[in-house]
Amino acid sequence: MKDTLLLIDANSLIHRAYHALPPFTSKNGKPAGALYGVSSILLNIFRDGLDGVKPSYIIAAFDTPEPTFRDKEYKDYKATRAKTEDDLISQLKESQNLIRAFGIKTIELPGWEADDIIATLAEKFKRSESIEKIMIFSGDLDSLQVVDGNKVVSVVPQKGITNTTTYNEEGVMGRFGVLPVAVADYKGLVGDKSDNIPGVPGIGPKTASALINKFGTLEAAYEELESMGLSDLKLQAKLKDHKEQALMSKRLALLDRQAPIEVTLKDLGEPIDLKGASVLSYLEELGFKSLIERLGKL
Repeated sequence: MKDTLLLIDANSLIHRAYHALPPFTSKNGKPAGALYGVSSILLNIFRDGLDGVKPSYIIAAFDTPEPTFRDKEYKDYKATRAKTEDDLISQLKESQNLIRAFGIKTIELPGWEADDIIATLAEKFKRSESIEKIMIFSGDLDSLQVVDGNKVVSVVPQKGITNTTTYNEEGVMGRFGVLPVAVADYKGLVGDKSDNIPGVPGIGPKTASALINKFGTLEAAYEELESMGLSDLKLQAKLKDHKEQALMSKRLALLDRQAPIEVTLKDLGEPIDLKGASVLSYLEELGFKSLIERLGKL
């Protein structure tokens, strides 16, 4: 029987849980709303699976505070994001202990984002004969560029942390109008407000998807522009005036699938069994009584 691997963007999940639930503290007086939310989601996954599929293995990827190659290339990368609240920072730090208590392996890599770690792991394990399906759980739509047919899919939480939308290759086409492999090219033109990626001013989703679908890549579109020109002179001017910005925007959006990570299925051990994990004592330490009751019913 083949297995399913679940890759979790931990930072994205914790942020969503923090903003979806009212603030409250654990029995030791520390902020714990996001930790409660993440614990609840993980219990749901172990009980019901994700999108009806129960994972055999799970890896959670974390961001680190160190600058990434994107920050070094573009000083305003993610500059428009609000400052992270102190209560959330403390829970982000503690969340690694929580996730490990569930028996889940965590990975972080200074200089790379969690998205890059997930992209690298998906690229690696989709070639494994023992893995039938890879599911990415992330609120960040950058993960859609890793989708591959129906083997690698992205499950995105909607309106908080409960309802989800699952994207396969067809779903990505429906969302962006381009194939997953071309999502970064598309963002090179339209930009990405959430990450403060500029793109090309005046080019919207419809024009961007049409250009990428016609020429294949952003670079190919510019080669065509320089050799033959475009019939739309206004569009031609926009592209010419912002060529370097467009190419930079693609580089910022493009996930690195070759992050230096060494991990095998053997490193993950046997498929997770909560009865053998330390989750009960951890939930007791936080005072999450309702979650302890749910754990007992699994």
